[in-house]
Order: sequence, then structure tokens, then C-alpha cells
Amino acid sequence: MKYRSWLIVPGNSEKRLALSHGVGADVIVVDLADTVPGEGREIGHRSAAQWLMAGRHAAGGARHQARWVRINSFESGLWREDLAAVMPAAPEGIILPAAAGPEAVRELASEIYGHEERNGIAASATRIMPVLGASARAALHVGRYLDSAHQRLDGLAWSASALGMALGVGQGRDRQGGWGGVAAHVRAQVLLTAHAGAMRALEAPFEDFEDEAGLERAALQARADGFSGMFAVHPAQVAVINRAFAPRPQELGAAREIVAAFAANPHLGTMAVGGRMVDRAHLALARHTLAQADLVVDVGEELRRAAILRPA
Repeated sequence: MKYRSWLIVPGNSEKRLALSHGVGADVIVVDLADTVPGEGREIGHRSAAQWLMAGRHAAGGARHQARWVRINSFESGLWREDLAAVMPAAPEGIILPAAAGPEAVRELASEIYGHEERNGIAASATRIMPVLGASARAALHVGRYLDSAHQRLDGLAWSASALGMALGVGQGRDRQGGWGGVAAHVRAQVLLTAHAGAMRALEAPFEDFEDEAGLERAALQARADGFSGMFAVHPAQVAVINRAFAPRPQELGAAREIVAAFAANPHLGTMAVGGRMVDRAHLALARHTLAQADLVVDVGEELRRAAILRPA
């Protein structure tokens, strides 16, 4: 399953939740935090739980679209109520905003474990993704998530708006639409820590949903830098993000050629393919590229391709 586009949908809007099925997002993030006002919390809990439960039982429990929940931050004092409302519906994962450090992940994991037990959910089935860098102190210790990795940790995200708020500035983008110094530093730390821990890394949302060209530039840059997906704040952003994170035809062709070459020559560690020298690291990247396109590598098929590719 792909995890490119993560569409944030207000949990108190039954209409938006119902419409979210048809927009093509890989992941629906039911939001109980930023987009739900205080007076809408009760409705949000009820609507989110009903929508999640309907998805859990649809098609015999098969999920073609992942369903996550963004709860309120620890400092809000509301997160336990959020968990109690949605955990009976077994979301795939929980997004924790403004995570202060790995200890927050451990505390959340412990709370989730109790809900799994009470609701007949397999132990450790519920994943966790913290949103990092929401304060200056938290931004200084991103690497700790690698040193204290938890088994539920699915990936790392960051919030440019939360960081900007903590610093008393804007989102951190420069005049060309790129990231300014501090934002770029935190973003890089999140990305490197995620890759070092073999986790997915999510890019912060591009909040101007009417600027399609700007979103495309941002999403393409995120993929080029190594992010595996990106948050969307509006359904119109989903298609752009999906396109940006999908391998291009020429990438797929080159990846197939590398896989085929190594399938035909499994004893070699390096060889010339397509006019350049490639090694096992290139093979791993090629397999990853094919996986992004949901193309399962069939060694037999690649050997047949290799026979065609080899010169007579």
C-alpha cells in the first residue's frame, strides 16, 4: 500500500469524512486537534468513531485506504479523551502533535496498549507518528528518537507552522518558496533521523491550497530530498502530491533494467548498466522505486528481461 498523501479531515465534519473516500488520498487523518473547535469536540469524537468503525467493517475489514487519527497534544490535557473515543474503532495509527521527546511516545504507547487489550485489538497493532520540532527545545533533540526508538514508531513528521509559532515567526519559507535556515535545519534533522531508523518521513503541509504550482514544487522537492509522503490540508492537494511522489516512467525503466541485470548476474557486486556503473546500493534503490509503484519484483521475470537486455 502507498503512503504518499495524508489528507487531514476535521473529525467533527461528517460531510467531509464521507467525501474523503473519493479524493484518492492514501491515508485519511481524522483530526481531533487543530481543526476541531472546543465546542465541536463531542461531535468530533462521535463522528470520528462512527466513520472509523464503518471503515473497519467494510469489505470484511480490508483497507484500501489507511485511517489514522491526530489527537490533541499532551499539553492540552485532552489526548486521553481522544484516545478513549477512537480506539474501539481500531485506527491504524495515532499522530501525536507537539511531541516533546521519545518519552512522550512511550507514554502514548502504554495508554494505547490498554485500549488494545480492552477492545480486542492485536497488541502493538496501532502505530504512532510524533510531530517533531514544535518548540525550540524539542527541535534541539530530534536525534533522540533514534536512540530511544519504540516498536510502535512508524515514522516522523514535522510542523513548520508549529515551529514558526514557537519562534514567533511565519512558516519559515523564503521568498522563493523554499525553507529558511531554522526550518530547513529542523526538517533535515527529522528526515535524517527517520532514514537512520528505517522509518517513513512526512513533509509538512503546504498550506496555500489554491497555489497548485507552489504545492507541486514543494512536493517534488520533498520527494527528491527523501520524504516518503506529505500532509494535505485540502482534497484538491491530493492528486498533486500523489503525482509528485510517484516514480516517473523513466525511473521505472531504469529500475527494471538494474534489477534485471543483477538477477542475471547475482554473483557480481558492481556492473555497467545503461552506460553507468551501478552496485548493490543502486539495486536496493531500484527495488524501492518499483515498490513505490506497487510493482512486485519477480526474479524469474527479471531474468527473462535480462536475457533480452544482454548483448548477443
